[in-house]
Amino acid sequence: MANPPIFLFLTIFIATLLCCCSSFEEEKRTTFIVQVNHNLKPSLFPTHTHWYQSTLSSLLSTTTTNGTTSKHALNNNNPVLHTYDTVFHGFSTRLSPSEAKKLQTLPHVTALIPEQVRHVHTTRSPHFLGLQTAAKTGLLRDTDFGSDLVIGVIDTGIWPERQSFNDRDLGPVPAKWKGRCVAGKDFPATSCNRKLIGARFFSAGYEATNGKMNETSEYRSPRDSDGHGTHTASIAAGRYVSPASTLGYAAGVAAGMAPKARLAVYKVCWTGGCYDSDILAAFDAAVSDGVDVASLSVGGVVVPYHLDVIAIGAYGAASAGVFVSASAGNGGPGGLTVTNVAPWVTTVGAGTIDRDFPAHVKLGNGRVIAGASLYGGPGLVPGRMYPVVYAGSELSGGGSTGGGDGYSASLCLEGSLDPKLVKGKIVVCDRGISSRAAKGDVVKKSGGIGMILANGIFDGEGLVADCHVLPATAVGAIGGDEIRRYIATAAKSNHTSPPTATIMFKGTRLGVRPAPVVASFSARGPNPVSTEILKPDVIAPGLNILAAWPDRVGPSGVPSDKRKTEFNILSGTSMACPHVSGLAALLKAAHPDWSPAAIRSALMTTAYVVDNRGHAMLDESTGNVSSVFDYGAGHVHPEKAIDPGLVYDISDSDYVNFLCNSNYTTDTIQVITRKKADCSGAKKAGHAGNLNYPSMSAVFQQYGKKKMSTHFIRSVTNVGEANSVYKVTIKPPVGMKVTVEPQTLSFRRVGQKLNFLVRVQARAVKLSPGGSSIKSGSIVWSDGKHTVTSPLVVTMQQPLDY
Repeated sequence: MANPPIFLFLTIFIATLLCCCSSFEEEKRTTFIVQVNHNLKPSLFPTHTHWYQSTLSSLLSTTTTNGTTSKHALNNNNPVLHTYDTVFHGFSTRLSPSEAKKLQTLPHVTALIPEQVRHVHTTRSPHFLGLQTAAKTGLLRDTDFGSDLVIGVIDTGIWPERQSFNDRDLGPVPAKWKGRCVAGKDFPATSCNRKLIGARFFSAGYEATNGKMNETSEYRSPRDSDGHGTHTASIAAGRYVSPASTLGYAAGVAAGMAPKARLAVYKVCWTGGCYDSDILAAFDAAVSDGVDVASLSVGGVVVPYHLDVIAIGAYGAASAGVFVSASAGNGGPGGLTVTNVAPWVTTVGAGTIDRDFPAHVKLGNGRVIAGASLYGGPGLVPGRMYPVVYAGSELSGGGSTGGGDGYSASLCLEGSLDPKLVKGKIVVCDRGISSRAAKGDVVKKSGGIGMILANGIFDGEGLVADCHVLPATAVGAIGGDEIRRYIATAAKSNHTSPPTATIMFKGTRLGVRPAPVVASFSARGPNPVSTEILKPDVIAPGLNILAAWPDRVGPSGVPSDKRKTEFNILSGTSMACPHVSGLAALLKAAHPDWSPAAIRSALMTTAYVVDNRGHAMLDESTGNVSSVFDYGAGHVHPEKAIDPGLVYDISDSDYVNFLCNSNYTTDTIQVITRKKADCSGAKKAGHAGNLNYPSMSAVFQQYGKKKMSTHFIRSVTNVGEANSVYKVTIKPPVGMKVTVEPQTLSFRRVGQKLNFLVRVQARAVKLSPGGSSIKSGSIVWSDGKHTVTSPLVVTMQQPLDY
């Protein structure tokens, strides 16, 4: 062997390096939520927190190196991040893989859940929803505008000085309230009042991962440094404020859904995201404090329910009688994008209202392309045409900035544009997934005079208006293609007719038809976790919604934007969710004995699927008719929801049967429900689709079968007149046979429950391997006054392996 000393040295060096790397990986800690059997607490500990801290302090992590054992204590500085004792029993902490493995062996530890990081997903919407303040009767008047109901908003905090949160003419704080107003940076305890009755912040999970908070850019308090939480809170329960507008757009009277409802704010989202351990702490506090509704415009990846902290926290809340609404996500228009899909959560997608903000592009060839914008600064000179260029072509050709690839230039990312080629021109940028308003800031800094933001094929024709920092507008995918073709054709003319354009800002337009339309960005089904549960449940206004906004953040959200406005216009399912949260508070005020499932049922069975022209509701991304996977049961209709006639109620045991029939084990069910599961009743339920949900969804795997069938068992509770008779109308999916037994339900008293059975029979259809066919219909019960509608969707699938 040549040079054995060198070989021996290298061998020892590599072995030492591998050992060190292994040791480093061993000690790399991440956050876990730890579920504990709280009944096993030894009596010598005064509280569960003392017990948890003792457990962690005594737990030693052991690493073996070259036969030598070294020990070090776990998380010396306050190892417990949060203690949970209401919707969940346990705590959160930072653990290395070996520590997690060791902790899981302890007899009182029932589960370890790895933490996920989530992200945050109106002058006219009350009117659009039919909530009339001047009417002598109706949902608002009959519920005293939601007075004494408490809506908990789990978000980025609040800007308490906004007039949307004034407590003028409100009565005392409800006696049931147990919450607190937690003071912090720039948020004294006096920030709360009879409207904003509670405010807390949860940052231990965030800081455990990211280190101590930078308080120059964040408020370590319930104060909102982002704007998202202020916006959603005022949508749910903002007071009447007049005049209200954003940069002159959408002028009118601003109001939330439940203007007299009380607000409790739980700040869990910080720069970089919203951490599961903090979200669960917020759920725990909100339920303990006494909220009636929890509103969560936050989401992330979809995982099984026993690993989904939002699903776990929401179950504990729903079990305590708290209605939980959550945003469906902004991953549309693609399918299987919906999030927050647990059946005990009301999942809300987004639709448009009958108002928009047109800002059209006029090209040098005379063509006009429809667009939308909220730009409020000095406009372009009327009648003047400006040079227009596409950022993805010659502007990225290694100019003075070294911009590099055309992809980053087409998206108008920082440093991608050559100022020599942009100055004085309108720049066409591809929309992409990065901040829309930030692209305009890049164009402005590069010397551009305006921007046209063109949708890609994925975005379709959905237009989101933004408060741009320069004259700018958004156009659909078809219009964007036409503009790019025009620029390319004109550029080939050897500059005899160079491409030109201008942007014409038209202000605010009301009475838009058609409306509602399913917003392009709204996440769609089918449900990626439980195909038997149709998600989203409903849609509500979520496009270009005006609501309160903090002073700290400019309306565009761009750091260089120093403009201040009391209200801002934003879009997303984040805006749709608090609409339903506020409506749920009104329904709870009208019917204090209704469960969260009954409230969701009322919203779903009275929803509608036609627009203001009387036609089937459209999909904004394509202009085609939308489907149940886009809107669920349909668009909420609050004035009908107050008197739905019948409701589909669901108990905790029903949810347990559903989980049993969804192949969850007794251990994983306990993680969700905090109790040992008894799956014996699941056999009676039959299958997961028999959860007493207001919608019905079946999936048939063909496998060469010619005929397939299934059934749904449902129970409805009479919340209408004492003596009433409901008859069924069946609208079967095309090609299916659907029967309902019995066809008449005769009720003798309010509160009475009656069952019915739905049978669905289908014939195989021709499909390619891996293909599917989706057909929808409905089951409608009516007594002549009430119409109780349940969507029925059937999916035929041809497996890949057949």
